[in-house]
Amino acid sequence: MSKRKVIVVEDSKIIRLGYKDTLERQGYSVETFDGAKAALSRIGSGWEGIIISDVIMPGMDGITMMKRIQEIDQDLPVILITGQGDIPTAVQAIREGAYDFLEKPFSGEVLLEVVHRAMEKRQLVQEVRVLRKEVNKQQESNFRIIGKSPIMGRLRGMITSMAGSDTDVLIFGETGTGKDLVARCLHENSPRKDNNFVSINCGAIPENIIESELFGHEAGSFTGANHRRIGKFEHAHGGTVFLDEIESMPLHLQVQLLQVLQDRVIYRVGSNDPIPVDVRVVAATKTDLKQAFKENKFRKDLYYRLNVLQMYIPPLRERMEDIPLLFNHFVSEIGWRYKVSVLAPPAGDFMQKLMAQPWEG
Repeated sequence: MSKRKVIVVEDSKIIRLGYKDTLERQGYSVETFDGAKAALSRIGSGWEGIIISDVIMPGMDGITMMKRIQEIDQDLPVILITGQGDIPTAVQAIREGAYDFLEKPFSGEVLLEVVHRAMEKRQLVQEVRVLRKEVNKQQESNFRIIGKSPIMGRLRGMITSMAGSDTDVLIFGETGTGKDLVARCLHENSPRKDNNFVSINCGAIPENIIESELFGHEAGSFTGANHRRIGKFEHAHGGTVFLDEIESMPLHLQVQLLQVLQDRVIYRVGSNDPIPVDVRVVAATKTDLKQAFKENKFRKDLYYRLNVLQMYIPPLRERMEDIPLLFNHFVSEIGWRYKVSVLAPPAGDFMQKLMAQPWEG
C-alpha cells in the first residue's frame, strides 16, 4: 500500500477539517465528505483505506452507511464516532460490525491510535488477498498435479520451465498417469493460455476421417462433405494442439503431420490452398517410440521432430508416498460433486493396503 488512505464522513465542516488536518500531519491521504451517499460512491471492493464516520448525520446515518460498506467489502474497517454518553449506540455499532468507536470529545492522539490499528488490519487483509490470488493462480495450474514426492516436484518444475516456450513437447507415460492434465498445465501456464487448447485422441478417430478431423475439408471433397469444415489444427490457431496416443496415428498421416510441424501450414482435404497455423504441438504416448520406428510402426523423422522437449510422467507405483494425498483429494472432490459429507480419513492399515498395490498407470 503506497499511501495510507482515509475517508472521513462528518456533516460539520469544522470537525471534518480538524480530523483531516490531524491525519494529514501524520502522512495519511484524507478525503472528506459531508454525507454518507457521497462517500459510498467513492468506496469499492478492494479500496485500500479505512473509513471514519459520525453516527448522527442528516439523511443516511453512520450505522446504515457501515452496513452498505459491509455489502461492498466486509473486511473494510469502519470507525464510528458517537456523542458523549451515547453508550447504547456505541454497543450497537460494535455488534453491527464497526471496527471501533470513539466517544466525543477525544484527543488527536486517541484518533491516531485507533486509525493506526485499523490501518494495520486493512493492510494485513490486503496482503492476505494478494497471497490468496497467487495461491489460486498456482492451484489453477501446477497445483492440480497432486503429489509431494520429489519426482512430482521435478515434474512441476519442468512444466514451469517449459510452459513459456513454443517448442513442441513429447510426453511419455503409462495409461492413466495424467498426460492430458500435464498438457493442459503447459498450455494454461503459457502465453497461449487465452486461446484454444484442442485435445485429439489419435487412437479414437477412425482412420478414414482422421485427416479431415485434423486439417478440415472443403465442401464436396468427399461423400457427405456438404459444407466446408475447419479442422482441429485450424481451430487451435494461436493455442495448443494435444495429440494423445500419437503412436496410433496412421503412417501416411504422420507424413502430413511432419510437414505441418516443419512449415506450420495445413491443407484442408480437397484444397490446394495453404493455411498458416500458429500452434504449439504437445504429443503423448504410452509406448516406446524408438522401438516403434525400429519396427517401422512410427516414422523416425517425426519422432525426432516431436522429441525436442521430453517429459516423463511416473506411474503411481513409482511415487507411492503420494497415494494418501491423492486418496483424500478424490474423496473431497466426490463429496463436493455429490453434495455429501466427506468421510474421515481411513485407518492406517487401509492406507497401507492401498500403498501395497502394484499400481499401473
